[in-house]
Amino acid sequence: MYGVDQQPFGVTVNYRHSFHAGNSADVVKHALLIALVRALQQKEGALTLIDTHAGCGLYDLQGDQAQRTGESVHGVLRAFADHDALLDDYRAAVQAVNAAGYLRLYPGSPRVLAQLLRPQDALILNEKHPDDARTLRAAMRDTPAAVHERDAYELWLAMVPPRTARGLVVVDPPYEQVDERARITATLALAHRKWGHGVTAIWYPLKDRAAHRRWTDDMRALAIPKFLTIEHWLYDDDQPGVYNGAGLFIVNPPYAFTQALPPLLDALRTALAPEGHRGELSANWLGAA
Repeated sequence: MYGVDQQPFGVTVNYRHSFHAGNSADVVKHALLIALVRALQQKEGALTLIDTHAGCGLYDLQGDQAQRTGESVHGVLRAFADHDALLDDYRAAVQAVNAAGYLRLYPGSPRVLAQLLRPQDALILNEKHPDDARTLRAAMRDTPAAVHERDAYELWLAMVPPRTARGLVVVDPPYEQVDERARITATLALAHRKWGHGVTAIWYPLKDRAAHRRWTDDMRALAIPKFLTIEHWLYDDDQPGVYNGAGLFIVNPPYAFTQALPPLLDALRTALAPEGHRGELSANWLGAA
């Protein structure tokens, strides 16, 4: 499922959402996105939420692709078996797309973000893959989301700054292209020049620490003042060829989010730690906070 290349950053992972719906990376990503949007909504002003790689929007955990990997067993099912109240918002977002007491469907980021919208907020989704875009439109039919079918990085630059004074860009690619990280770094640099106070969350998978450290160094070199990285390592040591977790780069996270982060990270780490491993889930500033 995961391929390895010889590019400077070391790996492509061919991370199609449908194969990995509800895994540990989704749990961490969506729990943190919910907390991030809620923190931004502590101010009444309108928000524009932009998802550059939206995927299909909704996934069948009992479908062929999800069943082929079975990763939800180590992700959303563990989160639902856990009783920490700090995960209640995440569990509620998943339960909202399922019948009471039943867990078959998993909401992608578009459905999670749609649940958080207030009347004054807007949601812009983009999915370049034609089949996935068609599925996305069907999944979002009952929401006010606008759906685009464009190059993600072109759309990212075109949509910032948004019409509202505040907003959030979510960048969540499948990392199928060997230049994906380089494109993210270059586009972030341009987008930050256009929209210096904007909030951006960039999701990434993790395999080996050395390769990720090289990309982190390149991101740090952008010299963005308020730049947070959150890393979730499932296993205590690198295991070559094995997916080892995921993380988020977050530009301009609001104070309310960073203050509430430590206990939420600990709750997620505890719920998702594999058998025999403590796991690591930490947050660090890349620039001067």
